[in-house]
Amino acid sequence: RIIAPIPGKGTIGIEVPNKKRHNVSMESILNSRKFQETKFDLPIALGKTITNEVFMADLTKIPHLLVAGATGQGKSVGLNVIITSLLYKKHPNELKLVLIDPKKVEFSVYAPIADHFMAQVDDDDEPIITDVTKVVRTLKSLCTLMDHRYDLLKMAGARNLKEYNDKYLRHKLNPELGHEFMPYIVVIIDEFGDLIMTAGKEVEMPIARIAQLARAVGIHMIIATQRPTTSIITGNIKANFPGRIAFKVSSMMDSRIILDRPGANQLIGMGDMLYLNGNEPTRVQCAFINTPEIVQINEYIAKQSGPTCPMQLPEPKNDEGGDGGSGSSGDIGAIDPLFEEAARSVIVSQQGSTSMIQRRFSIGYNRAGRLMDQLEKAGIVGAAHGGKPRDVLLADESQLDNILGQLKRM
Repeated sequence: RIIAPIPGKGTIGIEVPNKKRHNVSMESILNSRKFQETKFDLPIALGKTITNEVFMADLTKIPHLLVAGATGQGKSVGLNVIITSLLYKKHPNELKLVLIDPKKVEFSVYAPIADHFMAQVDDDDEPIITDVTKVVRTLKSLCTLMDHRYDLLKMAGARNLKEYNDKYLRHKLNPELGHEFMPYIVVIIDEFGDLIMTAGKEVEMPIARIAQLARAVGIHMIIATQRPTTSIITGNIKANFPGRIAFKVSSMMDSRIILDRPGANQLIGMGDMLYLNGNEPTRVQCAFINTPEIVQINEYIAKQSGPTCPMQLPEPKNDEGGDGGSGSSGDIGAIDPLFEEAARSVIVSQQGSTSMIQRRFSIGYNRAGRLMDQLEKAGIVGAAHGGKPRDVLLADESQLDNILGQLKRM
C-alpha cells in the first residue's frame, strides 16, 4: 500500500512488511499508559499501528462493529482481545456480555466468569449460547429489554444511558418507580454466517432492530463472519454497523463488501487488519492473546467477589416467534376483526384453506394466514397438511357460537 502524502508531512509512504514478524503481545497493550489512562466508556484496545502506537477505539462511539476475514486470519483472537480489554477496564456491575457461539468451542473458555459478566434469559442453563433457537429467544429478549430501558430513560428525562446512570448515582431517580443502575450490554456473535444459514430472517430482524435503536440504551453488538457475502452481510446489516474490521480476505470482492473498497485482500494475514469507522481505514496489527492467558484471567476474575448469578434478561414478548397478531385462543383483544365471519364461512363451506379466505374477503396472504392460525388455535380447523385444505372440526354453527361465547367471556 502507498500512503500519499503521509498526514502532517510532505512525503509519500510505501508500506513494506518487515522480514521478521514481530508479535504484538496483549500485555504490552494493557500495560501501555494510553490504555491505563483512557477516559473511554467502553475502550477496546485492538493492537498497534504502523507507527508502533497503541490503537484504541470507544465501542460506545462506534457503536456496533462488523468483523470479517477469511478463516484462520485472526478473527477469533481479535474477539478475545476485545473481550479482554473490556474485562480489564469495566467492573462486573458496569458491563454484561452476551456471547453467542455457533461453533460451540470458541467462547467456552469464558464460562468461569458467567456469574460476574454474563447476561442470559431465565431458563437457560448455559450462559454461552450455542443453540440457534436460544439465539433467537435471547435477541428478542434484548429487544424487550431495550424497549423497557427506553421507557425508563423517558421517565427520567435522560437522552442516553450515561446521563441516566449519572442521575441515578446522584440520587435524582426514585428506585421505587422501577429505576435502577443500567450496565452496558455487549452482544458478541462469533460466526454470524452460520446463524443466517440456519435461522435466516428470524435472526436478522432482531439484530437489525438492536443495531438501529439500542445504542442510546447501552446495548452494543459485535458480529464476526468468515464469509463476507451479500446474502450474509445484507444492506440492512451494513447500514447499521458503521464500524468495520477486515482481516485478510481472499478476493477483492469480499474486501469491497466489508470496507466498500479494496485493500483487505492485500493484507499479510496473522492478525494484520484494517479498521474503518468513517473516512479512511487504519492499518493495525492485532494484539495476540492465547488460550492459557485467557484461562488465567478468567480464573482470577472468578475468585474475586462479585455478582453471584448472571444478569437475568426479561422474557421475550411473544415467545411463539409469531408477530403478535396471531394471539392465543384466550386473547380476544388480538383476534382479527374478520375472525367470526371467516369461521362461519369455513363451517358453511366445510373447506378450510388460506386461499379461500383470501378470495372470499379480498385480503392479503399474510392476514389470511394469521386468520387460519387463529381458527386452528380456537379448535375450528385442524392442522395444515402441506398444500391440501385443512379439516374442519365443527359440523354446524351452534358449536361455533359456543366457542365464540367462551372466547368473549375470556
